[in-house]
Amino acid sequence: MAGRRGLMARMSDSEMSEGLYRAFFRVHDGLPRQSPGSDEFTREALRRLGPFPEGARVLDLGCGPGAHSLVLAEALRAQVTAVDRHGPYLAALERRAAERGLGHLIRPVQADFAALEERPGSYDLLWCEGAIYLLGFAAGLATWRPLLRPGGRMAVTELTWISEAPSPEARAFWGEAYPAMGTIASNTAAAGGAGFEVLETFVLPQQAWWDEYYGPLRRRVDALRAEAEADPDLAAAIREADREIGLYERDPHSYSYVVYLLRNRPR
Repeated sequence: MAGRRGLMARMSDSEMSEGLYRAFFRVHDGLPRQSPGSDEFTREALRRLGPFPEGARVLDLGCGPGAHSLVLAEALRAQVTAVDRHGPYLAALERRAAERGLGHLIRPVQADFAALEERPGSYDLLWCEGAIYLLGFAAGLATWRPLLRPGGRMAVTELTWISEAPSPEARAFWGEAYPAMGTIASNTAAAGGAGFEVLETFVLPQQAWWDEYYGPLRRRVDALRAEAEADPDLAAAIREADREIGLYERDPHSYSYVVYLLRNRPR
């Protein structure tokens, strides 16, 4: 599941009440994406990674509703195995793939991406937008690297400090919601330690936060506010969305998603 932040990021699935879990998905289901990004920036990351062979195998980890899965399938004309734990996201992806004539290229898998039953070395490209934080950056890379063939490549977006002096408000919020957030330098070092060569990094611009993520999310929570007056769990989910959106609106310069483009070093 991509893009779980705020209150949800501070709680494990076992700690989350059924009502709160349901409220989170009530707020987020139906959005075009579950983290900042766009088709344009998915294509740009793919372009920077270089060409892939015909018949390349692709694994999209934490695909959410599958916006990036569809771009990868269309651009590479390759089969994309799209993994997420939330069944409705995968159903939405299947519908969208069929509408775009890409159904034969999308293989949806409902599973925990921390414990995939996939053959080692079977993928040419691993992709993860906005979801590796659920495992931790270094731990996620170490968990997934065995699935990648030697010399295979990976693109991953990770929430990252991009200022040497983040605002106190940003420090306080993310210190609670995502205390393991690193810098570009620390994440680059972690990727090297996990067995990857770092090919390139680039920061997603503010547009990638608003057009397909915070903009639609804000409209969604506004539409649900009246209903939340009688639903404490929904009200809590909306408060967290408001906090996160408001923080980025006030301070877009302390942190952002960074795209890390990696190559698997031979063992």
